[in-house]
Amino acid sequence: MEGGCTCRNVRYRLTGRPMIVHACHCTWCQRETGTVHALNAMSEAERVAHVAAQPEIVDTPSASGKGQKIARCPRCKVAVWSNYPGAGPAVRFVRVGTLDDPSQCPPDVHIFTSSKQPWVTFPPDAKVFADYHDRREVWPQEALERWRVLRERMKKA
Repeated sequence: MEGGCTCRNVRYRLTGRPMIVHACHCTWCQRETGTVHALNAMSEAERVAHVAAQPEIVDTPSASGKGQKIARCPRCKVAVWSNYPGAGPAVRFVRVGTLDDPSQCPPDVHIFTSSKQPWVTFPPDAKVFADYHDRREVWPQEALERWRVLRERMKKA
């Protein structure tokens, strides 16, 4: 899967399936994206390969107070991914809308739906959580193993 910004200056390639795709309905994500939710494909940083120019990293406040680092195109300013303090630079939350074919990454889970817009509805089989979720209950086993390996590497770094 490949993607990038609007002006095509920043380009990236996902070298594997994401661990999970979150649709986050928190008010911060609504404000940050200018729409009803952020749709992020969570992947290890080494699985997000640069194909063209490097993005600029912008420190942005967050609801947690810990902030996030948003990778934006230095020309058109489109956000292509974020890094959050919990996983730091090791995990990229790739904005699904920046993929050339976003239909490849539908949401696996809807989170922070307690603050969703009232007119947003979910398919009957959607995994929906008022706040966050327990990874062990939602993530596929393969993704949990990737997460475990990643956390071990982060402890050693």
